[in-house]
Amino acid sequence: MNEFLRRLLFLPPQASAMAASVDALHYFVIGVTMFASALVGAVAWAFIVRYRRRTHVDQTVRVHATLAFEIPMIVGILSLFILWWVIGFRQFVRMETPPANALDVYVMAKQWMWKFSYSEGPSAVERLTVPAGRPVRLIMTSRDVIHSFYVPALRMKQDVIPGRYTTMWFNADKPGTYPIYCAEYCGVSHSRMRGELVVLSDEDYDAWLGGSEAQAVAERTAHPEASFDTNTDLPSRGRAVAVRRACFACHTDDGQRHIGPTWRGLYMSRVTLTDGRIMTADEAYLTKSMMEPRADIVAGYKPIMPTYHGILEEPETAALVEFIKTLRDGPPDPSVALPNVEAKAEP
Repeated sequence: MNEFLRRLLFLPPQASAMAASVDALHYFVIGVTMFASALVGAVAWAFIVRYRRRTHVDQTVRVHATLAFEIPMIVGILSLFILWWVIGFRQFVRMETPPANALDVYVMAKQWMWKFSYSEGPSAVERLTVPAGRPVRLIMTSRDVIHSFYVPALRMKQDVIPGRYTTMWFNADKPGTYPIYCAEYCGVSHSRMRGELVVLSDEDYDAWLGGSEAQAVAERTAHPEASFDTNTDLPSRGRAVAVRRACFACHTDDGQRHIGPTWRGLYMSRVTLTDGRIMTADEAYLTKSMMEPRADIVAGYKPIMPTYHGILEEPETAALVEFIKTLRDGPPDPSVALPNVEAKAEP
């Protein structure tokens, strides 16, 4: 029945359990509304035939509905809409709550291409490769204008906004290749901003990771403007960025207090700000701290960190965040003792 209805409504293939769930609600709404429309049309035609004017003295029949009829109709229709809302809200919550073991992939949109960076594999342009049956979380930002990441086979779409990180997650359970589109008009070549979602079996995905170097060379040759260092994984690139951008002049990765807070154990920790607010140091917080360091100042530190907006490129930001995420565990014994520092800054 599912396949029959999908083809009847000209819907794309279902590449995940979530897609089947979304389609089920779609069938429910369409079925009820079509049935109600057909019923109203049938009643209208019955009234036209039954009460058509036969003589010049005929008058329109005046119908008086009783409360016994109106109340059940109102309550029934309202209950139906509430039921649809409840089902849709539960689906929304499920879509917005990724599993803890999700594979993180950083997505950068720019006119007019999609760039993907993996924490455990190579970077790629216009091709997102994921294993089948494993949850994947996309952490997305834009380099220029608003884009919208849309995969019809997953029934999922998420706006990608410059200066912010938005996320979406999915679990593609059917190996295959599915199109990726931009669903937000983003310029003259908007319709050409396409990509591919390639879902592989576990064996094929492991083989793809193993052959990542050859693919990385091909991607660099085809898209030299991408400027990806694909010879190392994302956390290693993040450490290199931290060294190159002199981040360790103020921060540490071994738990020691310095001019700025240590990165060790920072990710997903609860951070107290000078104004009393408590925030969770997730990807959005870490990115904002780099771009707008004086917006959320950590208690006990001075606001002396400069902004890196326009200095850090999006791939560098993603690599830094991924490197900080690898430091989530507790601090080891520091190998180098730092001197006491009076001046302090926010992260």
